[in-house]
Amino acid sequence: MDQTTCRETFARLIGEETCALEELSALLEQEHEHLRANAIDELKSAMKQRQGCVTRILRVDEERRALCRAFGRQNDLKGLEQLLLWCDPEGRLAAGWRRCTEAAARAQQLNDRNGAMVGARLTHVRDRLGALLDSRRSMNTYGRRGFHATVDSGRILAAEA
Repeated sequence: MDQTTCRETFARLIGEETCALEELSALLEQEHEHLRANAIDELKSAMKQRQGCVTRILRVDEERRALCRAFGRQNDLKGLEQLLLWCDPEGRLAAGWRRCTEAAARAQQLNDRNGAMVGARLTHVRDRLGALLDSRRSMNTYGRRGFHATVDSGRILAAEA
């Protein structure tokens, strides 16, 4: 493979990845709305679509890694940038690459936002369950001898390491 073929392949991969990342951002926006509305069925559907989009991004990433390996470059950002400089010394792909990295940053930001929302809800549910379970544990009942006794459910009787 020569420089021209490498550049064309790189351009195609950048375009495919940018398109998939922009689609992912749109899906993450939809997920956020579904989370806010507690729309479980719609959320499940959006999650399936998101997973398909992530699969496409991973496929493009693997293709790009294979391109790096084919030219003896490392599978990291430095190797990728070296390959890009070699196959595109005029910098024709720079704007597309910048757009791709911006789309990736945007998708990560949206994913982090959704993750924070889900994490906050899980904490809220855990706290409510804890309050419910703790109140049940502290209820007083009568023991065998007619005295008040606390319920000791959940007590560890033996532990092995």
